[in-house]
Amino acid sequence: MLKRLGYVALCICAPLYASPHIDNDRLQQLANTQFWISLGHYETAKLGGWRSYVDDPKFFLAANGAHDPAAELSATLDAIYAPVSSFDTLAQNNHAQCVYPARTRWLRDQLQLSDLPAVDCKEFKQWFKDVAPDSAVLIFPAAYLNSPSSMFGHTLLRIDQADVQTNHTALLSYAINFGAYIEGMDNSILYAWKGLMGGYPGLFALVPYQEKLSEYRSLENRDLWEYRLNLTHEETGRMVEHVWELKQIRFSYFFFDENCSYRLLELLQVARPGLNLTQHFPLTAIPTDTVRAVKDAGLVERTDYRPSRERELLSRAAPLESEEQQWVLKVSADQKQLQNSDYLTLPKERRALIQDAAYRLERYRANGLERDTERSQRSFELLRAINQNPPPPLDIARPGLTEDGHESRTWQLGAGSRDDKAFAEYGLRMAYHDLNDNAYGFPLGAQIEILQLKLRQYEGNHWQVQQLDLATIRSLTPRNALLQPWSWQVSGGLERVLGKHADETLVSHVNGGGGGTWQLTDDMLGFALGTVRIEHNADFAALVSPAAGFNTGLLWRNPLGNLSLEAKGDYFTNGEVRRSISLNQQWELSRNLGLRLSAQREYSQLASPVNEVMLEMKWYHY
Repeated sequence: MLKRLGYVALCICAPLYASPHIDNDRLQQLANTQFWISLGHYETAKLGGWRSYVDDPKFFLAANGAHDPAAELSATLDAIYAPVSSFDTLAQNNHAQCVYPARTRWLRDQLQLSDLPAVDCKEFKQWFKDVAPDSAVLIFPAAYLNSPSSMFGHTLLRIDQADVQTNHTALLSYAINFGAYIEGMDNSILYAWKGLMGGYPGLFALVPYQEKLSEYRSLENRDLWEYRLNLTHEETGRMVEHVWELKQIRFSYFFFDENCSYRLLELLQVARPGLNLTQHFPLTAIPTDTVRAVKDAGLVERTDYRPSRERELLSRAAPLESEEQQWVLKVSADQKQLQNSDYLTLPKERRALIQDAAYRLERYRANGLERDTERSQRSFELLRAINQNPPPPLDIARPGLTEDGHESRTWQLGAGSRDDKAFAEYGLRMAYHDLNDNAYGFPLGAQIEILQLKLRQYEGNHWQVQQLDLATIRSLTPRNALLQPWSWQVSGGLERVLGKHADETLVSHVNGGGGGTWQLTDDMLGFALGTVRIEHNADFAALVSPAAGFNTGLLWRNPLGNLSLEAKGDYFTNGEVRRSISLNQQWELSRNLGLRLSAQREYSQLASPVNEVMLEMKWYHY
């Protein structure tokens, strides 16, 4: 009976909450404001009009809301004026005012709405109270070479409470993360392919920052950079309100454009309307470039650094001699070695370093593993030894900021000679670093190139496609006494190779390999990899031909830039043998300008050896 009376009263009062009439000009004006466009994640469609990046229809209140900001605004205005029973908690929490708090707040301010229905948004209020947004920090987990999904880096936002800086309680904060939603267990190759082609939906998530910190620093061994933003309390709160609107809302997800970094730029535009950060990234959104854009917009007031567990381990082990590093392995594997008479003869200060390195190695090896009683006992004994003989504080030099390195897109202009035939070469690489590029902010031995095209113009105005790489990834991570990572490489695309005819033959290929890399000096790496190759070549009888081979060489970071010396070989099952030796030296003229000299000699069973020399200007530009 009471419910019926409540419903009757609601119907009687409903006209009191009718949405105000707004003329079309005013409605269109509001719909075209940057803030409303940001709230709907709209972009200008290729054929005119609008389209939203949001793929989930439940995000929109209007039937055509994904393509019509004005219609969505009108529908939102009607929805926030919808009557609701004060006795129905579920209905109140599902009311538009509760589902879209950022929209509601903005419309109330813009239109001076004083007669909105009173709705008690208990779920949203409790969630917002738990998050307690006061300020924001942009988090950049740097690239990690031995993880294909981590080689571009990542960005997320940490939301801090008012007392975080005074009480040093950042670990209790929450983090806003946008990432691919993966159901099941996809392998690395399938993950990379589906990520490139938009095969995963993207979702926002609010998670404890401590979880993300453990994931990136410990499990994935990635350095973390924390950029404290100068967002106000109000701006941070507005952004978090919009995150509530996006819970369980699906976006398309692509590695190189509609990714974590692009979505976070959209959030920052909601926090501070008028930033227009996304307009700088029409094609790709590489995390380092987006961090640079945030800094250039004047949003960063301080930068902090958190080294990975791997970097902490290697930094602690760096001053140890070879024999002392062997003691690290022994002590880490067996805590009884702490009482070994030979070990006890070592100076006390050296034992302190060894014990600390052994503990860090043990914890590094335990990453991602289930708790083990024996391992826990070893860790306990090592901690006890450390407490009895503490080492000096670990002093880790901050590496160069990746965003202070060269920009990701590269234009190339070269001139050279191939067996006395002069040519000009024109190239474009969409992203973003090779072994010879300016290494500031990048680890030595890292290469990831996406969509590289090279065109050649020979004498007589003869043009040809020289190379079209879809992707080339190389991870030359050095091995040492404590850690033994594998080095690997993979590439695929089109390239010209020596063939039966005078002109080079354009072939399609996929190749990869694995092996080891060693730190020869502080600035020099040596590597040796075994390789496999699958090739479609018009000179071969078979549709595809496999080959086994090798790739070995040196990489030297010198005062001028980076020098590489490589030897390659492919031995095909049809009897063809193809080998090459090459040298590349780049001079760093400025951060975004380099001059590269390359020389190579190629050998083939099907043709005479060929020499090639080229001088190339490289301009790094986004």
